[in-house]
Amino acid sequence: MKNLILSTAALALLGSMAMAESHSVVRLGTEGAYPPYNFINDAGEVDGFERELGDELCARAELTCEWVTNEWDSIIPNLVSGNYDAIIAGMSITDERKEVIDFSEAYTQPDPSAFLATGEVDFSNAVIAAQSSTIQASYVTGMAGATLLEFATPDETIAAVKAGEADAVLADKAFLEPIAESDSEVSIVGEDVLIGGGIGLGVRQSDTELRDKFTAAIQSMKADGTLNELITKWLPGSATF
Repeated sequence: MKNLILSTAALALLGSMAMAESHSVVRLGTEGAYPPYNFINDAGEVDGFERELGDELCARAELTCEWVTNEWDSIIPNLVSGNYDAIIAGMSITDERKEVIDFSEAYTQPDPSAFLATGEVDFSNAVIAAQSSTIQASYVTGMAGATLLEFATPDETIAAVKAGEADAVLADKAFLEPIAESDSEVSIVGEDVLIGGGIGLGVRQSDTELRDKFTAAIQSMKADGTLNELITKWLPGSATF
């Protein structure tokens, strides 16, 4: 899904120093700004697909977990430096990220991305908005004739399209579809784009025990069908296992 590129070797060094193999409380870091994957509800609590999934994974792994919110742009650096123990934030598993952190087994299939616009778009000569440091932003940079316009938050990308600053926004289709359904100004345009390798929990590279516990819990949910139930509930139209 999203793609954060890190080049600071010191962060990896900090991660190797973290006491990662045993946790009295496992802190789960999420963005809290990317519905339906994760968002803050009216009670001020983390909610969404990944909140329900994370709570169930922790129960199956017999872990005591707490939720922490963190802005997307610094979500990997703050994992590596020890501010929390795992990322569960709609983060696609990519080779670039694997150079810095490790991942559990994927808990979603690669999800389609889509374009949202106020009208027809000439993609051979278009300004495309995307959230910064995402796989969608990387994809746009490779589109012939397209110009990338990056924003810190997903809401800003939608605002840019509605204000005429961008011709379209590229993001996860599961994020864009509810917006298109509720806002008559915008609609899904063009063809879906398949990028990314599925979403997993990100952990420090030294945290092999924690990674394996989450992977075992994910496999358990896949085996008994409960993961597919959550995907159908929160991400309708997304591929199941």
